[in-house]
Amino acid sequence: MSPEPSHTQVGFSVLHFGFTNYQGVFSDVSGTLDLNDKNPAKSHLSVSIPVGSVQTTSAKLTEELKGDQWFNAAQYPNATFESISVRRTGKADAIVTGNLTLHGVTKPETLKVHFIGAGVNALDKKYTAGFEATGTIKRSDFGVKMYVPYVSDAVQLRIAGAFEKQG
Repeated sequence: MSPEPSHTQVGFSVLHFGFTNYQGVFSDVSGTLDLNDKNPAKSHLSVSIPVGSVQTTSAKLTEELKGDQWFNAAQYPNATFESISVRRTGKADAIVTGNLTLHGVTKPETLKVHFIGAGVNALDKKYTAGFEATGTIKRSDFGVKMYVPYVSDAVQLRIAGAFEKQG
């Protein structure tokens, strides 16, 4: 299965100067999900997120985030996540551990994943599976240190993933 780029989003939130939780989103995700319904531990996820797809409600900030003091999209155009383990924790829930590469640095990270549903999409007639994932990373672990601690080091992730069966 492949992510449906127009319906898969990687949202992020950081605490801005202790006053607000500021949010943004990445889109145009690509990759593969090998989903094993009978044995979820044998499932595998590999995704690539174009850093240049970042969007916020401020055009000026969006452009700054693409620059070399933040994500440096010119030098590091993609963030990637490659699963190394899937552990089912409930009927529709799992913990997915994998290697996240961001800003040229690779670190292990963990996501809590919730299966939302699956079936044939009424519009495009493709079998689709939907998931929601959450996690927290420290951006300084990946060399993105601009304004820490005024803009929080902890980044909350909320991922909406729609995957379509290929072929």
